Amino acid sequence: MSPIQFKNVSLSFREKICFENFNASINYGSRIALIGRNGSGKSTLLKMLHGSFEPTSGMIQMSNDLVVAYVPQVIETGSTNYGLLSGGERLIQALEEALRLDPHLLLLDEPTNHLDRHHREYLLRLLEEYDGTLLVASHDPELLRNAVDTLWHLHDEKITIFSGGYDDYLREIGVQREHLEQQLRRIDREQKATHHALMKEQERASKRKAQGEKKYAGDTIALRAAQGKGEMTHNKNKKAIRVTRDDLLEQLTGLYLPEIIVPKFSLTSMDIEDRMIISVSDGAIGYSEEKIFLSNIYLSLMSKGRVGLLGKNGSGKSTLVKAFLNDEAVIKHGEWYVPKSKEVGYLDQHYSTLPSKQTVLESLSNLVPWPHSELRRHLNNFLFRKNEEVHRPIHQLSGGEKARLSLALIAAKTPRLLILDEVTNNLDLETRGHIINVLKAYPGAMILISHDEDFLDQIRVEEFYDVSKWRCSALNRKGHAIS
Repeated sequence: MSPIQFKNVSLSFREKICFENFNASINYGSRIALIGRNGSGKSTLLKMLHGSFEPTSGMIQMSNDLVVAYVPQVIETGSTNYGLLSGGERLIQALEEALRLDPHLLLLDEPTNHLDRHHREYLLRLLEEYDGTLLVASHDPELLRNAVDTLWHLHDEKITIFSGGYDDYLREIGVQREHLEQQLRRIDREQKATHHALMKEQERASKRKAQGEKKYAGDTIALRAAQGKGEMTHNKNKKAIRVTRDDLLEQLTGLYLPEIIVPKFSLTSMDIEDRMIISVSDGAIGYSEEKIFLSNIYLSLMSKGRVGLLGKNGSGKSTLVKAFLNDEAVIKHGEWYVPKSKEVGYLDQHYSTLPSKQTVLESLSNLVPWPHSELRRHLNNFLFRKNEEVHRPIHQLSGGEKARLSLALIAAKTPRLLILDEVTNNLDLETRGHIINVLKAYPGAMILISHDEDFLDQIRVEEFYDVSKWRCSALNRKGHAIS
């Protein structure tokens, strides 16, 4: 099979340029991941290869007999082929259907979203067995480490190709960053030395001035020429340093190194006493007395603990979370001790608890009685800096911006218990890093639903409950199984 050729391919929309004049070849059997921020053009690039979207300019050449299979990020639930399957089950079924085509080129858009551990492992096995050309848009470190050997990074209006694994990529970026930062430190030292030399020159010039006025008595042109030599030399050096520094800063920006959020929580670890915050004994839950589907629940959580809820898609994890949140739709039996609603924060992948009609600034000012300067300082810590950013309505925010705002609100009025439901789904690597950084510093208790093992490891979740062991057949109101 002949290579796929990108020839001066550009992608732009009215409001932005994604990349321009991209040239590359994809040899048969290549395994490529597209990485970059949400909105950088990854999904559209896959659609170009699929043939369902035309480049703004340039062309993609491929063999006429190339068989292409494309599995999009969102598989519509209304399709009769998928019925009542969960999101993960729909993805796996769509992938199996795509592989039955025996495609030369397989295109996958965020395939690990919504997959439980069982389905994630199955997906990785399928991709390992697939011997055609693979292009996958993903933010998932596990998939990036195990399924690809080349990265295409969409950033700063271009595509940068990196041959190697994800960890190799991170190491290389780190080495490049350290080199550039060393050069910047050297430039800063030179700038200070040049400034110091100017101060010395100005001091000497003031002493020479009186002598010069005598030497060049009446000849102001000659006097100014003599005085200007030192200043001209300084200005020349200063300009050269500025140009070099600007070039280094541009290179540093091009490395796609996101800013780090350093959160300041309204509660600290010292404010939170060590006590039981959740306790469930012989618990059972369901949505009616006749349909109890989790039973014999035993679970406890201390006020600084972190637990993960495991289980396949549809096993009852989200319903158990609703029980912790005292959702009136959930029927509970047994002994339950859970915090009051005001002590619990909840964050899901859709950021459904954000007040969508308010602006960023209004959402914070309605939460805490701070002066305007303190509100702006807090939002600045979470990278909302410009006036147009803080006055933007929440419903207009991107997923990454909603994630950062949710974290800002949690930090401003810190709950004693934080419940997180698949918060890393659909997030680019930068926003994922922001969430990890903030949650590492969070002082209270956490309950997490997540299939992202790397995420759970990084925020130090060490205790897990498998919800599937509490799964039961429907029970009647007396606790007896319904046949």
